[in-house]
Amino acid sequence: MVLKYYYDLMSQPARAVYLFLKATGIQFQDAPVALRKGEHLTPEYKKINPFQRVPVIDDDGFLLTESVAILRYLIEKHKVDDHWYPRDLKQRARIDEYIEWQHANTRFYGAMYFQTRVIIPRATGQPVNEGKAERFRGDLDTVLDHIENVFLKDTKFIRSNDDISIADLLAVCELWQPIAGGYDFRKNRPILRAYMERVRERMQPHFDSTFKFIYKVYEMNSGIQSKL
Repeated sequence: MVLKYYYDLMSQPARAVYLFLKATGIQFQDAPVALRKGEHLTPEYKKINPFQRVPVIDDDGFLLTESVAILRYLIEKHKVDDHWYPRDLKQRARIDEYIEWQHANTRFYGAMYFQTRVIIPRATGQPVNEGKAERFRGDLDTVLDHIENVFLKDTKFIRSNDDISIADLLAVCELWQPIAGGYDFRKNRPILRAYMERVRERMQPHFDSTFKFIYKVYEMNSGIQSKL
């Protein structure tokens, strides 16, 4: 039975898993879930994921949630190229180091900035809480400093000069969220700009098609940058 993948490409973790599936050639059946329409909140979807989030995989009746768990499961089952999640103990530990760190850092502050700037105002009709957005942007700047000075120190990819890993997919998918929300930090951060372009090129021809909707959101909000 073909793997069934529940996702919405507006979700950062769902984009990361989607890119991985495409890049590795793992066959899967599309099962899109439109978050903007509330399809994840239906009783039917709650049976698939009690947390009512994306992504989810259904592997012949085996349901698994959480992007990192999904990626590790797919890597072990399909024996993909080693660079995605190295079997060398120390190299794998370095990848895990970023993956564990990013939940409360890259993911949290990037998502909160995007929600404050885009999601909440559109959902409520209220103006942007500028003070809150500015605080999240300041915290995000600290996170970006850490990525540049720790995780990308003297390397082309997260903790590696060899090739891309799942850490890079997770990182770039999260980093695009505040950019789409109007904070294009790449303009003043050449290290991150070069890194993100390196990942984009490495993941073609799948990257641009995966990010098509995010690019549109970015174009809509790009005018915010001039006000910051």
